[in-house]
Amino acid sequence: MHDLNIVLVEPRIPQNTGNISRTCAVTGARLHLVGPLGFEISDRQLKRAGLDYWDKLDVTYYDGLDDFFNRNKDGKFFYFTTKGRLVHSEISYPNNAYLIFGREDKGLPEELLHDNPESCVRIPMRNELRSLNLSNSAAIAVYEVLRQWGYPDLSREGRLTKYEW
Repeated sequence: MHDLNIVLVEPRIPQNTGNISRTCAVTGARLHLVGPLGFEISDRQLKRAGLDYWDKLDVTYYDGLDDFFNRNKDGKFFYFTTKGRLVHSEISYPNNAYLIFGREDKGLPEELLHDNPESCVRIPMRNELRSLNLSNSAAIAVYEVLRQWGYPDLSREGRLTKYEW
């Protein structure tokens, strides 16, 4: 069994968290929400984006980064940032990987990035543009890890509803 963990540090936009929660639900990844959050879990926009999948999630809440790290000492952490020097698809992700994403408006704390340069990864993009959307970045990262792992426990074949193949 493979354990994949998606960590959102102080997310601000409920639609992003909703979309990421849906990605976690359909892939079996665990969701970790590090507060303070910029919205309430009952937010209407969060519900519209992914709350209908909330009961399918393994979600854990934390008061802050110190609380998160104290409760997850055995994980292997990968910090997704536009400031990273390693390409996300060139990393070999181990079991119990934690893919950590920062706030939409600030990213992850620079001190954390500075102290962990070998774990800071970047999704390649054009230099003159700021960044990808958070939920898109999380989906790209999740599916790269799952691709490397051979898509464990995921259906690889779809079916037509009206026709046979």
